[in-house]
Amino acid sequence: MTGTPLRVGLVGYGLAGSVFHAPLIAATEGLTLDTVVTSRPDRQQQARAGFPGVRTVATPDELFDRAAELDLVVVASPNKTHVPLAATALKAGLPVVVDKPIAGTAAEARELAGLAQDRGLLLSVFQNRRWDNDFLTLRKLLAEGTLGDVWRFESRFERWRPKPKGGWRESGDPAEIGGLLYDLGSHVVDQALVLFGPARQVYAEADVRRAGAETDDDTFIAITHASGVRSHLYVSATTAQLGPRFRVLGSRAGYVKYGLDPQEAALREGGRPGPGWGEEDESLWGRVGSGESPPTGGGRVERTLPGDYPAYYAAVAEALRADGPNPVGAHEAAAALDVLEAARRSARDGAVVPL
Repeated sequence: MTGTPLRVGLVGYGLAGSVFHAPLIAATEGLTLDTVVTSRPDRQQQARAGFPGVRTVATPDELFDRAAELDLVVVASPNKTHVPLAATALKAGLPVVVDKPIAGTAAEARELAGLAQDRGLLLSVFQNRRWDNDFLTLRKLLAEGTLGDVWRFESRFERWRPKPKGGWRESGDPAEIGGLLYDLGSHVVDQALVLFGPARQVYAEADVRRAGAETDDDTFIAITHASGVRSHLYVSATTAQLGPRFRVLGSRAGYVKYGLDPQEAALREGGRPGPGWGEEDESLWGRVGSGESPPTGGGRVERTLPGDYPAYYAAVAEALRADGPNPVGAHEAAAALDVLEAARRSARDGAVVPL
């Protein structure tokens, strides 16, 4: 890629901004991390130490005052700020990447999509787990027809955190858009829709299990897809024994995979994309086969493809420079929010919700 790097303003330098967005932006050819917005002096110092030459400002207004000097704004601030900040950026003439969930409702997501379309600007959603190692491997197996017709897709994003950590993600205030349904649920629902198409109906169970917890920390979502596939999705902070990340059952074979993609852990430890990025230890590779499985696992070992979070921002850069495709459109995010809203109603009412 040639030409002057596109200048990126990053709003928010908490977990999403500092662990995911800043390192991935800085590692992407054709992009440069220009400005970080955070009101906390310690995070400003952290940003300048991690990315020499980056500017830091305390408020989004200070960033938007320099809109003419920027080429892209990334919104990685708390969920409740996503819609107003993205709208402000679009009205200032700037393309936008928004961390998931893009909004609290599908209607808000579609309104933002309409604004971006009217302005002729990119609006993309950071659904990084479309580039998880297991997801990429499963897409390959499906494309090859290895599993035959898929009947059931089980996906688990489980953790063992018996004590709440606090913060807005675990707040019971609906305005914060917290809880696992909208946090990890945004990932597993998006993956299911990408793999198996639109949802026809949704059933969900959402519980608050831990002492002191204010919002859902143990949630199950069942999707019946228009294709006939059934997805069973589990997101939990209360899982003392973790299940398989994926168990996919088809007419020819099944695929079982344990363990999380290693990229988040690598980023949290200060790792940066480079040779060997996203590679997983062979001991964690999944298995493909049919019939009974011995305790060590049945079927053949299936090498896990490397995870590739850098591909997201590379695609954003390509979309901005050469009018390439948006890697994750806002209307796709709205479809996932349709499912999440239906899941919330289902859990509340104990009923199946048609879409």
